[in-house]
Amino acid sequence: MSWPTFPLDQLGTVSRGRSRHRPRDAEHLYGGPFPFVQTGDVKKAPLYLKQYSQTYSEAGLAQSKLWPVGTLCITIAANIAETAILDIEACFPDSIIGFIADTEKANTKFIKYQFDALLSGQMRTISQGAAQDNLSQAKLLSFEFSAPDLPTQERIAAILSAYDDLIENNRRRIALLEQAARMLYREWFVHFRFPGHETAKFVDGLPEGWEKRRLAELTTKLGSGATPRGGAGAYQDQGLTLIRSLNIYNYSFRDDGLVFINEDQARKLASVTVAKNDVLLNITGASVARCCIVPDRHLPARVNQHVMIVRADLDECSPFFVLHSINAQQNKEKLLSVARAGGATREALTKDVVGNFPILCPSKELIVAFGNQVERMHEQSEILATSNAQLTKARDLLLPRLMDGRIPVEV
Repeated sequence: MSWPTFPLDQLGTVSRGRSRHRPRDAEHLYGGPFPFVQTGDVKKAPLYLKQYSQTYSEAGLAQSKLWPVGTLCITIAANIAETAILDIEACFPDSIIGFIADTEKANTKFIKYQFDALLSGQMRTISQGAAQDNLSQAKLLSFEFSAPDLPTQERIAAILSAYDDLIENNRRRIALLEQAARMLYREWFVHFRFPGHETAKFVDGLPEGWEKRRLAELTTKLGSGATPRGGAGAYQDQGLTLIRSLNIYNYSFRDDGLVFINEDQARKLASVTVAKNDVLLNITGASVARCCIVPDRHLPARVNQHVMIVRADLDECSPFFVLHSINAQQNKEKLLSVARAGGATREALTKDVVGNFPILCPSKELIVAFGNQVERMHEQSEILATSNAQLTKARDLLLPRLMDGRIPVEV
């Protein structure tokens, strides 16, 4: 099936973002009510972009432009050829191009899906080679976009966005489960509103019997891995999972950038085999002190040298209590301060530091009760995450076949 093709500016309005003030980091431009979207925000966004890392003040807005809801953001520097549709009014710099569809010619979601399925890889390729990879507006407009009649575009976009809507709904449910677990920890172990607190005795501000214990006393393993010989060149498209720091966020595991190693490399890293409900802690770099529990779907797995396995001693503790204790704000800040101490060029946590880190522990019964509740939440999150992985795989199989006409659609 052959569809007519057009450059993007014949299907709508195309123009670069605006950030005219120099220097760009002038303090007075930021901190106001206007969302300021950057390339990293576009890369992290699912179909719709509603989260952002910075805001503009009135002065920032005056030297920029507020783009309307429904604008397709296309990154042309740093994270090249990433796309997301604005779900909020927002400003963005000239490292992002905005596309507003002509509603009589193009469907914005259809254009995004075609971009992702057929054109983004080509655009990244032609952008390479300069001192800094860059996709200019002229290069972007040199590409032809296939555009069937509008009802066909809308039908294809509806099929694909049905998957994205389910994925986004599951993400929201996962986020609510994670929030509920965090709130439960704060209620019980920060605000001391645990079951039976009404009759508990307090000594020096703490419930009687609670004590600080070293993390090493609550665990059976504290160990980090290594990069396989050959570095990134040794990674494979399939095999045994190697978990790196970029997969680990606070409370959540990201599949983005997941890599695999062969059996020989896995044997050499057998001492850092990840087990069910292991807590994984980032110990170096900008993501130091982030931690989460590894999803069952990626087991068995290994970790590289930037990740530490923190395995709870089940006779003493719950892995979910360990996870939430490390991620608790006060403890996180202490770990970060230790990692940044000493003037080192790279932030890092050692095995001794982690092992000696103090954790406030209630009775074992309370730890077990908390762990049981949070484990059920974690299991629900895992079911939703597995469903998302399956939905994503199905969508990605359909995407190129719908976008190049191999699968016909009925309008």
